[in-house]
Amino acid sequence: MIWGRKQPVRDVEVTAVISNRAGIHCRPTAAIVKEARQFDSDITVVAPDEQTADPKSAIELLSLGLDHGAEIRIRISGRDADDCATRLKELFETEFDFPPKD
Repeated sequence: MIWGRKQPVRDVEVTAVISNRAGIHCRPTAAIVKEARQFDSDITVVAPDEQTADPKSAIELLSLGLDHGAEIRIRISGRDADDCATRLKELFETEFDFPPKD
């Protein structure tokens, strides 16, 4: 990066399919919220029923009631939007597997 130059603000939208068998419950939510808060971008998760939530808020994210197989949209606006989109898509599509398989 050249000093004095900031990366441009980007708007990105990606889709993700919830892979966790039990959906997005408390433990996956905690991991997603922790990661989302690392980014400066504004983030909105759009559920299949068009409800929206800020994934930096556990209560908002849990209120979407995201079940296994649900297809969501993740909208991001900010200078780190590309990295944020990649990471959040990965997390929503993670099989958290709580408790671990034997």
